[in-house]
Amino acid sequence: MLVALLLLTASCDQSHLQQAQVPVTPAISASDRALLTWAEGNEKAGEKQPAATPPAPVEMPKEAVLDGRKKLVPAIYATFARRTTPARAKWLAEICYEKTEGTKFTPLDLAEIALAETGGHKLSSRAVSTKGALGVWQLMPERAASHGYTPSDMWDDEKCAEAAVKELNEKFYMAKGNMGRAKRLYCGIGPAARAYDKIRKRFRAEILREMEKGMTSQVASNS
Repeated sequence: MLVALLLLTASCDQSHLQQAQVPVTPAISASDRALLTWAEGNEKAGEKQPAATPPAPVEMPKEAVLDGRKKLVPAIYATFARRTTPARAKWLAEICYEKTEGTKFTPLDLAEIALAETGGHKLSSRAVSTKGALGVWQLMPERAASHGYTPSDMWDDEKCAEAAVKELNEKFYMAKGNMGRAKRLYCGIGPAARAYDKIRKRFRAEILREMEKGMTSQVASNS
């Protein structure tokens, strides 16, 4: 009963929208490469994302992990800047980096959820769903409270991001370590959650394309 209650009180409300992880390296993972292929050429009605076998986890030096995380920030900024002001895009991209540091999540994980939740509302800290979900990461008041935050805390981008990371972590354990399922559970269950998941994946692909673009420019400038 408790698990069912948690699922039903998840943050996502699609009526107001039109819309353990492998260590991060400077390259794009095989699973994200498959996602990019799907997003760029195969988004037909009813078509499913092709299954991809992610590479086996490799123990990376701390410096490489940090470097990979940092390389995500400019791509997140560029994607956010299409929906909000440059200053706010920079602020939120930095929050995605800082609030996932030391966790199993990456800045990309937090960024794609923000875009799926409030990308159509200029990533506003004052976004409120018809069901009462609050802030950029759209936490329901009772879910925020379960992580030690008040509803008004969700107007604060940093506190909202912290609560979102805790919520995603809880869903990660509910999903028995399946990251994709955890992100779907962040929204909830049923058709709305499945629709939300497709939107989230498109935003992830958009950020990854920006990352690829930056890597290509860097190689060109060094050649």
